[in-house]
Formats: sequence, C-alpha cells, structure tokens
Amino acid sequence: MLRIYFIRKLINFFDFFQQKKILNILKKKLKGRLIIFDVGAHHGETIENFANNFDIEEIHSFEASRVNFKKLEKITQKLQQKKIILNNIGLSDNNKEILIKQFSESSSTTLSKVNEKSKYFLKKINILGLSKNKNFYETLKVKLETLDDYLKEKDIQKIDLLKIDTEGHEFYVIKGSLMNLSKIHYIYFEHHYDDMLEKGYTFSEIHKILNENSFKKIYKSKMFFRKTFEYIYQNTKFY
Repeated sequence: MLRIYFIRKLINFFDFFQQKKILNILKKKLKGRLIIFDVGAHHGETIENFANNFDIEEIHSFEASRVNFKKLEKITQKLQQKKIILNNIGLSDNNKEILIKQFSESSSTTLSKVNEKSKYFLKKINILGLSKNKNFYETLKVKLETLDDYLKEKDIQKIDLLKIDTEGHEFYVIKGSLMNLSKIHYIYFEHHYDDMLEKGYTFSEIHKILNENSFKKIYKSKMFFRKTFEYIYQNTKFY
C-alpha cells in the first residue's frame, strides 16, 4: 500500500500541471455563478479544484463506491461554505444495481469488465507492486441512476459543466442524459484507449452522439503515464 501511495503522489504531481491548464481554459469559458456536476468524484480532487477556482452556485457530486464515498465526505467537510450535494450513487444509461470493482489503487475503481490478461493490466499491477497478489480488487454492490431522472427529480434547468471520470463508463453517463443535453454548456471527460477495460463502446461513439446534439470538441490532451485522453466539448447552441 505504501508503494501505491507514492506512485499516486507522483502521478498527482504531473497531473497538477495538466489540471492547471484545463482550469485556465474553463476559466475563460465559464462565467457567473455555476452549477457543476462531478460524476466519478473519487475523493473530491475535482470538487476542490472547482470550489477554489470558480464562483459556485451548486456542485452535484456522484460517487458510486461506498469506500471512496467515505473519504469524499471527510475531504469535502472543509468546503462547507460551498453548496456541495454529495450522492453515493453512480450515473448510467438506466436505473439499476450493479457490481463495481473497488481497486486497491482506488482511482482505478471501475464498473467495466477488466481484462486481466491484457498487457496494460499486467504492466499496471507490476508497477503498483500487486503482481503477487491475486486479489487486485473487491466487488461492491452500487446503485446507478440516469442524469435525466436526477435532473427531473431535482428540477434543475441547466448544467454549466458536466465532468465525467468513471473509468470506462463515460458513454453510458452521456446516454443517460440525452433528454437534457440541450441544458448542458460544457462536458469534460476522460476516455481510456488501453486494452485493460472492456467498455463496450469506442470514442467515435461518444463523439458522434455529442456532435448530433450540437457539441463540438474544443480540447484534447493525453494524460501522463496512461493511455488516456481528456476532452472538453462545448454546446454550440449557447456560444
């Protein structure tokens, strides 16, 4: 676990510079008091960045894993002056209960099927020092809802920024928001190109569904040490 801690610290160090660049882009785009949705909140890293850099009206946070959610609650307590709504649920294309894979390296926790024979997976567990451990993750039951249902229930009429970091479930989050994509100004998400996660979709499918709903890509960047890219799409109906 100590090895995982130091590797995560190293990755966070390099990610800091990439996140700073993304924040600077979003600062130029996002104005006024913002309603932000953070899907795949993990331990609140993005919440802290948004709360400290923007004028926040509300942040709606979604973290399906109860293990990650406990840490999320503790970390966000210091942001009590901000209106942060924490939801211990995940978002998807329909309402259901499903098993999530809770990894020892918690940021890798995923709803996707994991190809344990893939080169990327074998390389990853070797770097993390988990290659001799057969229990790379535990499975937990989690609840999933659609963004469409959540917005209807809460009577929310706009989202300035929808951030999605769900380790291979991003497409399904977007599919579950089709009725309300016209209310979303920007979507900021990750996409994994490695062979470890069996997602059931490709990036072109995400791009197609967003293009069909008036979104255009305005940013793309590769994340350090990973076969993962970050994207920002803008709803052209608003700009």
